[in-house]
Amino acid sequence: MSSARVVPEGSRRRRRPTKQGAVLSERLIVDTALRLVALHGAEALSVRRLGAALGADPSALYRYFRNTDALLIAIADEVIGQAQEGWEASGDWRTDLRAMGRRIHGSYVAQPQAALLAAHRTTGGPNETRAVETILGILRNGGFPDALAVRAYHAFVDQALAFAAQDAAAAALPEAAGAADTEVWGEVYGRLPPGTHPHIAATYPLLAADMSRSGYPFALELLLTALETLRPDDRASTGRGRT
Repeated sequence: MSSARVVPEGSRRRRRPTKQGAVLSERLIVDTALRLVALHGAEALSVRRLGAALGADPSALYRYFRNTDALLIAIADEVIGQAQEGWEASGDWRTDLRAMGRRIHGSYVAQPQAALLAAHRTTGGPNETRAVETILGILRNGGFPDALAVRAYHAFVDQALAFAAQDAAAAALPEAAGAADTEVWGEVYGRLPPGTHPHIAATYPLLAADMSRSGYPFALELLLTALETLRPDDRASTGRGRT
């Protein structure tokens, strides 16, 4: 997509449905883009292919998104929104932060092609702002002073998104490439002798098993434990207004 004027929201609705019988909307376009990317990869996201998938003239998409980057931002915000669907606070900061982290990570990894496009973007959209508000609320209501809550939020979100991007990239590899990566652990590391690589040889069965899954759950627990040690002893304090 190239730059184009976005039609005001009240004037966007098509008078006629698309060839599939649906009326265009931002939500329909984003959902279709996610399906297109999941099936054909990130490179499939073009105005021409998206228009064909929607059964609409590609130019009609400019009524909703001024360019491809605006659509990417909407996709990123949708993935963040999916992570929050059905979430309810337990009232325990560690339980709630753990659940939110796993949801964010899981939402991206469940759609790896979209994660490659969107995990690094800051959207400013309604779903992202809701997530920021929720996570900061978990920390502040959990007794973290404001300055520490902000730093904890930053570390927490960056950790979740970094692991999501890495795990999504691995999941998005072609099948042959993914299998080749897995074989390295047996073909290379499994054959290293104790005489030259004693620590790898001693831990190899555990190492190979652990490297076959994401390191995020354990890394998240490390972060939560570290935050517990930094949290003030005054459990009754909400931390609001403190630095």
